[in-house]
Amino acid sequence: MAGKKSSGLDRVLVLEVARVTEAAAIAAARLRGRGNEKAADKAAVDAMRRELGKVAIKGRVVIGEGEMDEAPMLYIGEEVGTGAGPAVDIAVDPLEGTTICAKSMPNALAVLAIAERGGLLHAPDMYMEKIAIGPGYPPGVVDLDRSPADNLNALAEAKGVPIAEITACILDRPRHADLIKAVRDAGAAIRLIPDGDIAGVIWTTDSRETGIDIYMGSGGAPEGVLAAAALRCIGGQIQGRLMPLKAEETARAKSMGITDIKRKYNMEDMAAGDVIFAATGITGGSLLSGVFFAGGSATTETVVMRSKTGTVRRIKTTVRDVDTRYPA
Repeated sequence: MAGKKSSGLDRVLVLEVARVTEAAAIAAARLRGRGNEKAADKAAVDAMRRELGKVAIKGRVVIGEGEMDEAPMLYIGEEVGTGAGPAVDIAVDPLEGTTICAKSMPNALAVLAIAERGGLLHAPDMYMEKIAIGPGYPPGVVDLDRSPADNLNALAEAKGVPIAEITACILDRPRHADLIKAVRDAGAAIRLIPDGDIAGVIWTTDSRETGIDIYMGSGGAPEGVLAAAALRCIGGQIQGRLMPLKAEETARAKSMGITDIKRKYNMEDMAAGDVIFAATGITGGSLLSGVFFAGGSATTETVVMRSKTGTVRRIKTTVRDVDTRYPA
């Protein structure tokens, strides 16, 4: 129809992206607890790339495993898909939580987001300061420019509970020592996580189930974009600001078109238009069950979401005739 813009994304892609993250999760799960982060990550990357090659899209990786000379597969700028479908931007984290997978700890995920071309922020591989909450709150309840205490008190007031009933999720890193002290001094509780801040952000969307009300602190900027894509689909608020630690990182950001390194990004700045997000559990956790191997089959649990419809699907899949052996 003339004058009406199509979303560009076909609903069939919802199931296609699920197949992609399922394949990556199964590949990485074969190396759970083996202590080999690089091998697990490579297995997930290889599997995800193979499956993306079967999807009817003209895909361009904007969040990937690094530059072309650093990552042979799923590098930033790589073209993926059959080339016979809509033009899309792709953000991938084939193994979110390499360390926790290598140690067989909870909440390792295979993650993928697809958006209409130009819909995802081309975030450089550096730290990003983040703050995120789930849906149901007025706009602007929390803000990166406010103190932790102010944000926690505002969230508690909006939720209608005392601050003692607010729990913040924070990555367990030495750089967060001051933040952790400020949160505890304000009277809120903290759940420290060893890795996996995409899951940490998503937990805020269902605080009754996860016990997490707010995500705070710094983590990877690419993971911030993926988390924003998830919140774009299921609701919530997120802000992010890049944190370059050296001049080379600032220059890298400028080469990717980011002229204001101090800009505060909101959810729509990081993930706009029609967005599809999928995550498959590799190790079990608060968000998803891990891959279960039995009798030559693999069973996975995947959450798939789409911003256009607000649909959230949880998919249990059993793939038969799977090689469940540890790779030689």
